[in-house]
Amino acid sequence: MAKLSETSSKLVIFFTICSLFVSQSTAAYSIGVNYGTVADNLPPPSQVASFIKDQTTIDRVKIFDANPDILRGFANSDIYVTVTVANSDIPAVSKLSAAVSWVANNILPFYPTTKIHRIAVGNEVIATADKTLIAHLLPAMKSLHAALNLAGISSIQVSTPHSLGILSSSEPPSSGRFRRVYDRVIFAPILEFHRQTNTPFMVCPYPFFGFTPNTLDYALFKPNGGVFDHATGMNYTNMFDAQLDAIYSAMKRLGYDDVDIVVAETGWPSAGDPDQTGVNMDNAVSYNGNLIRHVCSGEGTPLMPNRTFETYVFSLFNEDLKPSTSERNFGLFRPDLSPVYDVGILRNGQSGGTTPTMPTAMAPSPSDSIKKWCIPNEDASDEALQANIDFVCSSSGGVDCSPIEEGGQCFDPNTVRSHASFAMNAYYQANGGNNFDCDFINTGVVTVADPSYGECRYAA
Repeated sequence: MAKLSETSSKLVIFFTICSLFVSQSTAAYSIGVNYGTVADNLPPPSQVASFIKDQTTIDRVKIFDANPDILRGFANSDIYVTVTVANSDIPAVSKLSAAVSWVANNILPFYPTTKIHRIAVGNEVIATADKTLIAHLLPAMKSLHAALNLAGISSIQVSTPHSLGILSSSEPPSSGRFRRVYDRVIFAPILEFHRQTNTPFMVCPYPFFGFTPNTLDYALFKPNGGVFDHATGMNYTNMFDAQLDAIYSAMKRLGYDDVDIVVAETGWPSAGDPDQTGVNMDNAVSYNGNLIRHVCSGEGTPLMPNRTFETYVFSLFNEDLKPSTSERNFGLFRPDLSPVYDVGILRNGQSGGTTPTMPTAMAPSPSDSIKKWCIPNEDASDEALQANIDFVCSSSGGVDCSPIEEGGQCFDPNTVRSHASFAMNAYYQANGGNNFDCDFINTGVVTVADPSYGECRYAA
């Protein structure tokens, strides 16, 4: 299943919409959301971290590389982070010495200030059909696990996401089996690694890539007659469960039905090309909303009843550099952090309690009802931002800059960008919140994400 998560610049962020518990464990599970960065208009990582922490119920982030800017941006945020080894690096880190260096360079400088939770070794490696990558995948996983142990770290998991292309059969679900030869040579050893290390088998079920016009309601969790599996006598009312149970059947066939399953990606685009069947806002709302409600219910699947699955929805942002219309419109949020539609994860009263409400498309709101702030854009240089501070904090700017002076509540972090952010917003608010008052010679950008942190509160 060729899909959207093949670039190493992609990130994934996890939403905590509900705290769930598997019957045999007390480990909490979360709904997640993939956070891609194939775009030229996204906010900087530190702003994303603030938005996630202060404005949403998200508590986890997964990035598809080990970008140090991202890791720094999420430091001290209490948001769990999963990092990824690029596919191209897999052969190298299959050797212990290289794995030790990778951990030293990409984990140790940030951990535990940044709460790194998992290393994903590559992404959908089997789907690449690259024999070298496939042969080195499990050795790389073992080497990184050993490197973490050598560094005295036992809390970081090692896994790798798989597409459903790893199956040679999936319909009906009870017939699920891994591709021949790969089952014993590749997947049995990988599953044994997961069993021994108590780590999950990560898969990417996408009903969006498997539906037909006749099975659209089945894919969207809408009322339908279902698909009957004669071998088990079970009726499937949604494709998501059927795909998960096909994976489970393949694992059980090899004797590894005790290994946990994590849903690494799933989602539905809100817009597509005019002739693209089933792609619209209503269907995106239906799929993601029903998915969230279903996985948070704890009912599990027909073959895995009363189980919950850590599930990552694709994606956080609409990404304007993706190659097709639908790929550019998987986002739950726009780049300015306003919702494309509501999935019940905002802290402004739209999300109710621990159980997410059914998402509804967001109606346009009057501009004066939305709080906005002014912050530096990602490309602004320190020189330009210092000039902004000098202007705003001068008699001409007429703004009280004492909060960013030494001893002030916004002095730390003591950086030009942080101080400029406070000063530019103070000027923007003092002058009426007009967009042109946040221009600062193309170095400012208006956001709906409150940049306040700790004791440092930004005016709105």
